Amino acid sequence: MDRSLVSELLAQADATAELPRLGGMARADGIVIASEHYWAFAGRDGSVREGGMPAPSRLVRRVPLVRGLVRLFAALAPLFRGAGVAGRGERLLLLTALLAPLSLIFLPQSASLPLGVGTGVVLLAWMLRGRTLFLHGAEHRAIAATEERRLTATWRGEVKPSRFAPRCGTNFAALVVPVSIVADRLWPLPAALYTPFAVTLVSLALTMELWQLVQTSRTRVARVFLLPGLALQRMTTREPADEETRLALTAVASVLQRELA
Repeated sequence: MDRSLVSELLAQADATAELPRLGGMARADGIVIASEHYWAFAGRDGSVREGGMPAPSRLVRRVPLVRGLVRLFAALAPLFRGAGVAGRGERLLLLTALLAPLSLIFLPQSASLPLGVGTGVVLLAWMLRGRTLFLHGAEHRAIAATEERRLTATWRGEVKPSRFAPRCGTNFAALVVPVSIVADRLWPLPAALYTPFAVTLVSLALTMELWQLVQTSRTRVARVFLLPGLALQRMTTREPADEETRLALTAVASVLQRELA
């Protein structure tokens, strides 16, 4: 995308009263920015790829627990949908990690811990590769600039919005661990082959409900739930270079161009 066009789109967004809520995903080779309807990937090689986000039915979005799982898996659409931004090998790796809990149905209980640790190590290695942590910080900065209407100033390097974000997936990960422990201890049904998988799904669904509640709450008590994730972001983000922030803003401009059309 031409830089002059990006600058023009960012200026238009700064002057717009209402903008869509944005999320994102950092990768070693670029940054994904997504709204409810569209996603864009700005690559470090200068490429920009675009696509549409899945649209769950209105009924699904009203069903507690189910809506959280649907929203969680929809966030992965830029990786798996259509051409996506992930190669075949990476898609297979991520799919294997996502389906790992399902294998617990066929494995003995003693395999739960090694499988969980192994899956975590694989995902952590995937997350820490290359410049991912720096691009993660750039993703947060670009989203903060959107919400503060300081896109143009951020593009020029005049201001540097926070690289820490309350809606980051790191915050979700920090919440899902204690929720999983509680769900496992309080599981009301007799133990069965499907129990580990069911507990995992319920834990993810409950965490999504809690996460959304915290996001929409204005009370200070609710914000306490974000503190572990925000602290963890000191390890999962690094201070990005200005050019990396501009990369994230390019993806923001691509999404907003379609949203404001």
